[in-house]
Amino acid sequence: MFDVKRFVEEEVEEIRMKIPKETKAIIAASGGVDSTVAAVLANMAIGERLIAVFVNTGYMRKGECEDTRKMLEGLNLNLRYVDASKEFYDALKGVVEPEKKRRVIGEKFIRVFEREAKNIGAEYLVQGTIAPDWIESGGGMRDTIKSHHNVGGLPKEMGLKLIEPLRELYKDEVRKVAKYLNIPVSERQPFPGPGLAIRVIGEASEEATNIVREACAIVEEEIEKAFSEGKIKRPWQYFAVLLPVRTVGVQGDVRAYGYTVAIRAVNSIDGMSANYAHLPHDVLSRISNRITNELKSSVNRVVYDITNKPPGTIEWE
Repeated sequence: MFDVKRFVEEEVEEIRMKIPKETKAIIAASGGVDSTVAAVLANMAIGERLIAVFVNTGYMRKGECEDTRKMLEGLNLNLRYVDASKEFYDALKGVVEPEKKRRVIGEKFIRVFEREAKNIGAEYLVQGTIAPDWIESGGGMRDTIKSHHNVGGLPKEMGLKLIEPLRELYKDEVRKVAKYLNIPVSERQPFPGPGLAIRVIGEASEEATNIVREACAIVEEEIEKAFSEGKIKRPWQYFAVLLPVRTVGVQGDVRAYGYTVAIRAVNSIDGMSANYAHLPHDVLSRISNRITNELKSSVNRVVYDITNKPPGTIEWE
């Protein structure tokens, strides 16, 4: 049985031993449960010598940058905010293949962290990598399901020493640690490190990202509203995906030719397997109506993904 108290005590001491006194480290802080737990553990170990670097990649959800900054500052972390959105958009121009997309994002993250570490004088990089990340990224006898940006997306050469305090934990165990440490994002739904870039199928341009950002916000708002009204149980993860497919539709009496958005909602425990959530039709209808009305210049068709994992994965890329 997982002993949370023992894990926290042992991991804090191990981080303290790995990072020499007077040496600084940076933590890749995204605001998700994994990176936030890793940040709090590292902060407990080395205090002010840890700098939490929050990178705005341009692929964040609606309002996420502001909310994440407030949350991280509320945890008394030494926070440094970096807006690298233009760098990420430029790096992903013309990139459509999912594995290449993840590798590009992973390397860009590391280069940004290396630059910030050099300015700060840090030698170590702490990451919130968990077991499913490296399992799905392949290696040895394991097949590559998808390269997580913080594992398979890491460049072969990097100028920082890597520390991953959560590497052997699964998502449910990380949530237990978050609750034990009173971290406010303990029940936050998972959000992939590459962000909305992998919720745009094909090239993740700024225009396409803006569309899926609004669609994701609508999905989250309507599902959370249905949950608060007692109509559904809150799914483990829920979001929208923008497909590179345009179809003919009609809006008013005018022909429309717009994109298709897929809604995805699943239930899981550790992310290794998942079943699609059986959302009521009235909830799906409200989501569809809002997306096609509020994004009517871009989207005219909405579909619901009823694929389990396996054979699919939770995210589409």
